[in-house]
Amino acid sequence: MDTSVISHDIISSEQVEGTAVYNTAGDKLGSIDDLMIDKRTGQVRYAVLEFGGFLGMGTDRYPLPWSLLKYDTTQEGYIVPLDKALLKDAPRYTRDDLPVYDDAFGRRVHDYYGAPWL
Repeated sequence: MDTSVISHDIISSEQVEGTAVYNTAGDKLGSIDDLMIDKRTGQVRYAVLEFGGFLGMGTDRYPLPWSLLKYDTTQEGYIVPLDKALLKDAPRYTRDDLPVYDDAFGRRVHDYYGAPWL
């Protein structure tokens, strides 16, 4: 079964990964590297933004609360209400240093972006 196109309201995580992320000013912040899914509810909790570096080297990953992302068909990417400068002190990690996505980490991420904690 081809899962690439099931419905207009459903998308494969494979298609989300690599999608550009822009702020409301139209600046490209990076692209989606990964999705973090709650094992109990099946809901996407975070989109992990890959940002910085050059050609994938030295990039950091920034977990963004999924609720912040809105897909824009004209941009063919996700829009987030963030300024690039906000990412300077944002919770982040490297590809080789995956954090423990526990409640404390989740609250820290949500608090940083002013998004409501589940």
